[in-house]
Amino acid sequence: MKRKKPTIADLRALKGKGQLTMLKVTTLEEAAAAEEAGIDIVSLPEELVTHPEYRHVAPSLFSMTGKVHLEAGTRDDYLRWSLQMLAAGADAVYCSAGLGTVEHLAREFIPVVGHVGLVPSRVTWTGGFKAVGKTAASAMALYKECKAYEEAGAFAVEIEVVPVEVASEISKRVNLLLWSMGAGAGCDAQYLFAEDILGTNRGHMPRHSKVYRNFAAEFDRLQRERVAAFSEYIADVRSGAYPEDKHIVHMPEAEWDAFIEKIGKAR
Repeated sequence: MKRKKPTIADLRALKGKGQLTMLKVTTLEEAAAAEEAGIDIVSLPEELVTHPEYRHVAPSLFSMTGKVHLEAGTRDDYLRWSLQMLAAGADAVYCSAGLGTVEHLAREFIPVVGHVGLVPSRVTWTGGFKAVGKTAASAMALYKECKAYEEAGAFAVEIEVVPVEVASEISKRVNLLLWSMGAGAGCDAQYLFAEDILGTNRGHMPRHSKVYRNFAAEFDRLQRERVAAFSEYIADVRSGAYPEDKHIVHMPEAEWDAFIEKIGKAR
């Protein structure tokens, strides 16, 4: 049965009724696999959401794209970019800018997703790449931040590396959808990166990630096979083993004789 792409209203109606699945994908192949597998929500880069083939391979994925606010420019720049993304096929935009920018977008009916907890572009304010909300005071600050996003017009917030108890309690007390990245199962969606699930991430592996396949080992094997194939080709060329007779064409014998006669008379 063909799946229907969910609307914002559909997602809101599911709050508190279970866990949606969310992935960050970066290629058409990953998007197609997410579609076929039945993933609910994806985060993807601008160049993928604007790819002419994207909606052909991922017609039912609720798709969010984003721009780090350090690169976004003014609020109006952000608004223009967001409208372009929606026109290209995005369903929502991620915004790590201030609440004023979130409100500016929401007033124009842009579906906006905010970010709380460990926000990479703001880690200097929270002490680096570590959990946020481990004290009563910082947990209350997270709750107030989520409420502020709600009041600004965001419909969802990514909540990253926050104690499970805190994230679960906040989720009960806000109408926002909370998308958990390392914040436990008390939220509305679980969010992981495809590169971690597939084992292609060769850098730091976050605590909340889970590897389901080892594509890196397969890529390494394929690279060794590439090198071996190229090396064998070099050896064949140098030894005369390539090309074989099946790789070339021959001139008919009568035409060959005529050619030799003509070229022999040529100056």
